[in-house]
Amino acid sequence: MLTNFRKFQLEVNGITINGVKGGRGFPLLLLHGYPQTHQMWHKIAPRLAANFTVIATDLRGYGDSDKPLPLEDSSNYCKRVMALDQVLLMEKLGYQEFYLIGHDRGARVSHRIALDFPEKDKKLVLLDIAPTLAMYEATDKTFATAYYHWFFLIQPSPFPETLIAANPDYYLQHCLQSWGRDFSAFTEEALGEYRRCFRDLRTITATCADYRAAATIDLEHDRQDLDQKISSPLLVLWGKKGFIARQYDVIALWQQRANQVTGQAIASGHFLPEEAPEETGQAIEDFLG
Repeated sequence: MLTNFRKFQLEVNGITINGVKGGRGFPLLLLHGYPQTHQMWHKIAPRLAANFTVIATDLRGYGDSDKPLPLEDSSNYCKRVMALDQVLLMEKLGYQEFYLIGHDRGARVSHRIALDFPEKDKKLVLLDIAPTLAMYEATDKTFATAYYHWFFLIQPSPFPETLIAANPDYYLQHCLQSWGRDFSAFTEEALGEYRRCFRDLRTITATCADYRAAATIDLEHDRQDLDQKISSPLLVLWGKKGFIARQYDVIALWQQRANQVTGQAIASGHFLPEEAPEETGQAIEDFLG
């Protein structure tokens, strides 16, 4: 799908990260969400590569990146560790600073990069998330119903892993259909890649650890950093037809976490880069300049 991009696998932070690189200009790192891979950017990465050197990677535990066995407390899947993976990767590619775009879980890793490495992140785009701590602290029936997976995936191993592994294709499609608003936006080639990677029990195990970390150690880190704000310019985009738009004042929440915030709703569900690539791409280009 990203035929004009060069594939790479680089060892950083004790694991191998898989990704692609293409284009020219200032470096731009793209981080995907659950339950997808770096291929989720296939509709907008070529457009962005006209003006930027685009690097799209698989997070640890996802896609074709390494999937280390989770520690008992899932700390090797905390966002601080996953953020370090990506910063070290960019350094290994020769980039000491870059623009950053994250969707879903990748947006939560991006938030941590902006806090832990403010000198690296020059502009930040977060797609369809509110801050993790704010979402957990405002839990109610509506949130728990819509984001049931936040509570299902954190159950002790091997309960969620066993249920998902019984029919990973069904579970994957249910996620894409229920969070998005246009299943036809997912090309057969993209779906094939998502299925291939998600059928791997190691991926299922690792991604559960990602969510377990989000409900434990990540919240500790977020509470410790409540007095720290994102210093880089921040653009937040969210799906007009999705849960985030219905449940939260997205701009107001991010103004509590960042110094310079702009944003807008995009006519889509949760998967903005695939459901509304033209509008999403234009908003990103306008912001990055």
